[in-house]
Amino acid sequence: MKIERFEMERMESTWENLVDYNLSESGVHPVRIAELIPEPDERERLLAMELGYSQANGTLELRDNIARLYEGASAENITVTTGTAEANFLVSWMMTEPGDEIIMMVPNYMQLWGLFKSFGADLKPLPLVEQRGWHVDLDQLESTISAKTKLIAVCNPNNPTGAILTAEEMERIIAAAERVGAWILADEVYRGAELNGEMTESFWGRYERLIITSGLSKGYGLPGLRIGWVASTPEMAAQAWAYHDYTTIGPAPASDFLATVALRPETRARLLDRTRKILNNNYPIMREWIDRQGGLLSLVEPRAGAIAYLRYNLEIDSVELVERLRKEQSVLIVPGAHFFMNNYLRIGYGAESEYLREGLNRIESFLNRLK
Repeated sequence: MKIERFEMERMESTWENLVDYNLSESGVHPVRIAELIPEPDERERLLAMELGYSQANGTLELRDNIARLYEGASAENITVTTGTAEANFLVSWMMTEPGDEIIMMVPNYMQLWGLFKSFGADLKPLPLVEQRGWHVDLDQLESTISAKTKLIAVCNPNNPTGAILTAEEMERIIAAAERVGAWILADEVYRGAELNGEMTESFWGRYERLIITSGLSKGYGLPGLRIGWVASTPEMAAQAWAYHDYTTIGPAPASDFLATVALRPETRARLLDRTRKILNNNYPIMREWIDRQGGLLSLVEPRAGAIAYLRYNLEIDSVELVERLRKEQSVLIVPGAHFFMNNYLRIGYGAESEYLREGLNRIESFLNRLK
């Protein structure tokens, strides 16, 4: 198997720690360990931990805490992975045979697009439409889905647009899948990062042939723990664990412990509140910056996530723009070309406020020279 090059992650992993201002991130400023476990006895437990192998599919306590996020679920419905990225990899691997027809929401985090193609799928796009506020084109779904469709992949809330599916849109996606017996893969890693504070409805419990991937990177501000999960039927969770044996085997014990703490109800509420405060403090900074660009940039306001997906009105390729910005101003953002859409930019606004302002000021200086 030859893999598709994952352009966005290749760019980010190369440059994100080498620039003065990294605004390519799609989450909020990360939580410190001292913030996560302020209690001395919990810190002692962490320091006393032996760094051996942990339970490969996640400790029972962690899987119980994850299962509480999904009504009626138990630990048997959960396999813990090394981030949502591994969860998505495992699902695409175990669900795709050459020639399988897969419908995927676009734009999207393009990891799955590259994986499905690498595993030989026949990929069909399910577009979000900017002119409709990034709502899904359900007519396109109805005309695309067929008896050959094996899986429909969605990202809700969406990366990069910050859009959230309505209840009607979710039900029509489910009805379409049910008609042909297709599975639904719902990447829900941005649940909990809503600007209005209302938790996005999960696909969980609405459809039998369902696989959810998620993790602690976005809504919780804990990307460095590298904890994600697959939530599905016990049979599908067990299958994901079997594939997991060939990849990272299991989570690091310290990460498993810290994730267990993070998903205790009182800690989870505190972390999600922190994320939403950062978003609501920083989004006005982003909005004011966009407005003062004199029509150069336009944005459909995101409802969730720490990312703004901007259309720009300049005659320059998005990759060239981002490369020049990095070289000339030492600021990293994501080009729309990485989502197969030119004349767009993805800018993260989840950083500390002054860092965000300074990064945006450098982008403004660069754009003024381009104009």
